[in-house]
Amino acid sequence: MLASTKMRAILVVAIAACGGGTLTGSPSTLRPACTSTQYWTGTTCAARGDVAKVVADAKQAVADQDPDKAATAFAAADQIGPIDHESNVSLWEQRGIVAGFMKDERTSKNAFDMLLALDPAHLISYGLTPDVTLVFEGVRAAKPRSPEVDIAWPSGLKTSDPIPLDIEVLSDRKQFLRRATVFVRARGELPWRASDLTLAPKPTRVLIPALDVAKPSALELYLRAYDDKGNEVLSWSDPIKPREIPLRYDPPPKWYRNWKTYAIGGTAAVLLTGLVVYAVTLSPPDNASGSGVVK
Repeated sequence: MLASTKMRAILVVAIAACGGGTLTGSPSTLRPACTSTQYWTGTTCAARGDVAKVVADAKQAVADQDPDKAATAFAAADQIGPIDHESNVSLWEQRGIVAGFMKDERTSKNAFDMLLALDPAHLISYGLTPDVTLVFEGVRAAKPRSPEVDIAWPSGLKTSDPIPLDIEVLSDRKQFLRRATVFVRARGELPWRASDLTLAPKPTRVLIPALDVAKPSALELYLRAYDDKGNEVLSWSDPIKPREIPLRYDPPPKWYRNWKTYAIGGTAAVLLTGLVVYAVTLSPPDNASGSGVVK
């Protein structure tokens, strides 16, 4: 009995280690994802301001080496509302270049530092003046730690399982990772759905509802993180090449392998045997016959 108890304990630990333990909590409510020209207000999708025009104006100001025009574009960017990640990266690049043109090394350095925090692999054109490129290379050579978010999930998930995503901030030297949105869909679907969360140093769990499909599948996902103003400051994967969580499908057992079938069949066999015994031993005969001497 003791050996059996130990074996059961080891089995429970093994299941938990493989991610097969019981999942706690209620699945998250998923909302329809906003389009690329919209942002989530907390209650609905709203249109972004004309960010494309602001970025174009900033780039033109850099091309014209016109600091006044650039300052106007940057001021407009500060007032336009939440900015998507690509536009945010571009605007910080233009800020660094303009400050470099004006020989404001400190402002240029700070702008490039923010640029590389948003996009650590970013490069600028080396056709610019040394006042710009040398500052950028100095910041890049320092190799500041990039902001980082980790998403973990257990292995061995099935299509009938809710999918737990544990989201954790690993690095945030700029302290701008405030909240995030996880975008998910089943492989082969077109629309994305979204789950919003507040980021914290400790892992935050998002429980994605089970796909409940009758075939092997996968959950596609990517993440966007935002600062206090709602600007996109970090991209984890993307909708073009999302990450995938493979999900296996376990078909229900055949009817003749189901324990309920065995139980029902066994009960039927017992009842049938009882009826046969009754018929042979206890039930009255349909007719009577015999022999003897009549006196």
